[in-house]
Amino acid sequence: QVQLVESGGGLVQSGGSLILSCAASGRFNIIYGMGWYRQVPGKQRELVADIARSGMTDYADSVKGRFSITRDNAKNTIYLRMNSLKPEDTAVYYCNVYPDDGRPYWGQGTQVTVSS
Repeated sequence: QVQLVESGGGLVQSGGSLILSCAASGRFNIIYGMGWYRQVPGKQRELVADIARSGMTDYADSVKGRFSITRDNAKNTIYLRMNSLKPEDTAVYYCNVYPDDGRPYWGQGTQVTVSS
């Protein structure tokens, strides 16, 4: 089993910044892919950004140039720095990881609210 602890969500004004973090612990040897997804009520969960163990990243078009995902493999932790936040970024953000057991694990979600 893998446990994920997310932190960093909250309320911010439009144009502001937030940093989310997600730390993984439990029974695994290595974590391959790690990423952040988000979901608003009535819509499907969507990929925000992900990062391979090599450091290769991928971003949703809507956040390119504003968000940055990084990871610390020694700490099994990922970070999502969100700049120039917009009201449409308001969502519950979920951490997702793929360890060496081949199963995806999800965090409990952290609310990000951007006021206009």
